[in-house]
Amino acid sequence: MTTSGTNPDGLLGSAAWELLLPAASAPARARGRSLQAALREAIRSGRLTAGTRLPSSRDLAADLGVSRGLVTEAYEQLTAEGYLRSGRGAGTWVGEAVRAAAPRARDLAPRPADGRTDFVPGTPDLSLFPRAAWAAAQRAVLAELPHHDLGYPDPRGLPRLRTALAELLARRRGVVADPERIVVVSGVAQATALLGAALRARGTRSVGVEDPGSPQHDALYASAGLDTVPLPLDAEGLATGPLRASGVRAVTTTPAHQFPTGIAYSARRRAELLDWARSVEGVVLEDDYDGDFRYDRAPVGALQGLDPDRVAYTGSVSKSLAPGLRLGWLLVPPWLTDELVERKRTMDLGHPVLDQALFARFLERGDYDRQLRRCQRAYRERRNALVAALAEHFPDARVSGIAAGLHAIAELPGRYGPEEAFTGRLAAAGVVVRPLSAYTHARTDDRGVRLVLGYAHLSPTRILEGVKLMAQALAG
Repeated sequence: MTTSGTNPDGLLGSAAWELLLPAASAPARARGRSLQAALREAIRSGRLTAGTRLPSSRDLAADLGVSRGLVTEAYEQLTAEGYLRSGRGAGTWVGEAVRAAAPRARDLAPRPADGRTDFVPGTPDLSLFPRAAWAAAQRAVLAELPHHDLGYPDPRGLPRLRTALAELLARRRGVVADPERIVVVSGVAQATALLGAALRARGTRSVGVEDPGSPQHDALYASAGLDTVPLPLDAEGLATGPLRASGVRAVTTTPAHQFPTGIAYSARRRAELLDWARSVEGVVLEDDYDGDFRYDRAPVGALQGLDPDRVAYTGSVSKSLAPGLRLGWLLVPPWLTDELVERKRTMDLGHPVLDQALFARFLERGDYDRQLRRCQRAYRERRNALVAALAEHFPDARVSGIAAGLHAIAELPGRYGPEEAFTGRLAAAGVVVRPLSAYTHARTDDRGVRLVLGYAHLSPTRILEGVKLMAQALAG
């Protein structure tokens, strides 16, 4: 039947009517749920507006070719939820308080600036993600994973992945890697928050952070109830004098490639940092965020290898594969292991099993090593392109920091300052840059402009165009 036949008053518009028809042809067991869902959608979308009178249960059942009881149950359910209202002898109506349309979720993820060259630091080239190899590993894992592995995992992570990670970290980063002390986490951010919470429970109230350093550390430690103490750097790394005077017993560092200055801690400074940790019975969180990417020589080994009792080591695949995978690791000192594992368990009951098994296979088959080599070649080429472009268009600029990672520091003479005016003129020309001062708690002088330039996510051509635009903007 049609609405013009059994529904002569037009109580259901044609658009709403069409929305209900598929529910009538759903499998018998799902027909009631389907009808309820279709009615909700018709109301939310505005196809059935507030105040609309619905057909009687008998008429609608006849039109749809379903039982009257199924329609009655749907009306009762939606009345209880507030979508409909009814009165004895008065029929059933769409509720007045129902919104015309369901709200849409906003996307708060950072997105590239349209039409602009953004030298944002720390962003990998996501087009290098190995989709074919990853898809093959995913198919293989789904085929081979035992059913029981789909239950709640060991909060530390799958033994298979922890074993593969221990081999990788020992081989590539010189880490003393006991699989029993590796915790699989959703990135360095979770590792930092977990460590902060464990230290807070032991009575720690503040943690030292490098200055300049990553702005995220302040928020991560604050979420664990800890204050941060900015500690200055010198040419060799974290200055140990201010560190000892600060009174902190925990500090976060990036010794292989300091963020954002780009220096590598000297051997002497690494030894002094560990001496400090032993003297105060403290801990160093080593954030090895891009330690695999060194372009002029073999990477410096991890600090953790020199004293695994005083260094908590963390890293992730955010720079090598993609940050959206939310996959990382934390290697915990023995005296903190049990407490931190328990905190991981109560936080989320463990990292997703399929992701862990997939990455374990990726490591075991050598796919991850191949991906690192691919990224190293691409990022070395792009760093070289950035250095060459700066030499051509800003011959008095100096590129500082080691040849590593995903960003470089460009120091320009004082005549280009002040920094705020400098970055504003570039933004107007379609080039986004960030000054080093954006990463420090301390007040900076006005002598020159120091920029933190990310290059890994930009093609060599785009890098050259961006630097050329910078020069044109300042010359105009």
